[in-house]
Amino acid sequence: MSKIAIIGATGRAGSQLLEEALRRGHRVTAIARDTSKIGQRDGVVSKNVDALDADALQAAVAGHDVVISAAHFATLPASAVIGPVKKAGVKRLLVVGGAGSLLLPNGGRVIDSEGFPEEYKAEASAGALFLENLRKEQELDWTFVSPSAEFVEGERTGKFRLGKDDLLVSADGRSWITFADYAIAIIDEVEKHVFARQRFTVGY
Repeated sequence: MSKIAIIGATGRAGSQLLEEALRRGHRVTAIARDTSKIGQRDGVVSKNVDALDADALQAAVAGHDVVISAAHFATLPASAVIGPVKKAGVKRLLVVGGAGSLLLPNGGRVIDSEGFPEEYKAEASAGALFLENLRKEQELDWTFVSPSAEFVEGERTGKFRLGKDDLLVSADGRSWITFADYAIAIIDEVEKHVFARQRFTVGY
């Protein structure tokens, strides 16, 4: 059993991470600006925190084995997460990544491909920058977990593939993963610690 702090625990990815961690018997601190929708639950401590308040975030994550950041990159840059986590003395940081920095067969990034939706570019660019910052990090034991191109609601099947830096595409040509199955892959990493200081990706 681990003590896990989840930043952005009320979001679509964060809420599934919360459910998966509880399913496996971990203790969770749910961190968000407004945690009221989580309610009172066994195994969960909810903390209302503005993640951009470095001192408040540091206090909220202190004493945990692992921090998982599931916040949007455009609103919470790498420095706003890495600094408080390190100052709190937490050694492991897992990050809900983006698909934009994954590589295509031609070696180019997804975000740079023709037809990449303009409305997602700011978030995808911020995610790529977050990964760059992690790769320069000398102290933290970090893992950046990129979903597939489509990150969607759907069932928890437990059947998916893992990759490293290349975009995963299913046999029918679709690149996708549900939030529920993605959450399995992240909590697996919390428990098995396979991808230390690396990025990996999850898809069907």
